[in-house]
Amino acid sequence: MSKVFTALAASIDGYITGPDPNPERPLGIGGDQLFEWYRDGDIPSQLYPSFRLSAPSAEVFDQVAARVGAVIAGRKTYDDSNGWDGDGPHPTAPLFVLSHRPAPPGASRQTFVESGISDAIGAATHAATDRDVALVGSEVVTAALQAGLVDEVIIHQVPVLLGGGVRYFGQMTGAVQLTRLGVVTAPGVTHLSFAVVR
Repeated sequence: MSKVFTALAASIDGYITGPDPNPERPLGIGGDQLFEWYRDGDIPSQLYPSFRLSAPSAEVFDQVAARVGAVIAGRKTYDDSNGWDGDGPHPTAPLFVLSHRPAPPGASRQTFVESGISDAIGAATHAATDRDVALVGSEVVTAALQAGLVDEVIIHQVPVLLGGGVRYFGQMTGAVQLTRLGVVTAPGVTHLSFAVVR
């Protein structure tokens, strides 16, 4: 059965971008520091050959990427990423965009869902078949957590304090309990995985 999870790089102070992310600078000011571990090793990723990772990061990253059967992103993440040029953040998984605005021209290979996070996850789970659904972007992650629809949270924690930007987890009402599944230490990043307690 498909799981719903999120796996994003974050600073020690909890940001997944630097300040002022926009289509010209999707990661915001200084946010590129969150992804230096994508290119600080010698091992190419199996799904993203341009990424050259350290051995421990390559193992974690490729295990996570191989799980993905569909991706859900929020509209701000989509717009700041220039719509991934009509594709998505994953090389093979279809993209679902949670948005109250219509799809822009050229988005025919992407599915826009206006009816809420539950419907987006339902459609993505159907498309993912026997793989998992990955959530991208703070608003989507927060909405899914608040709705009790997330099974796992992965944080690729980078040792930097960005001091501003987009937080991994937005404003939530109430606590979400997590159970640690694993910790993998690698050059420039610590990979933390948690199950969501329901």
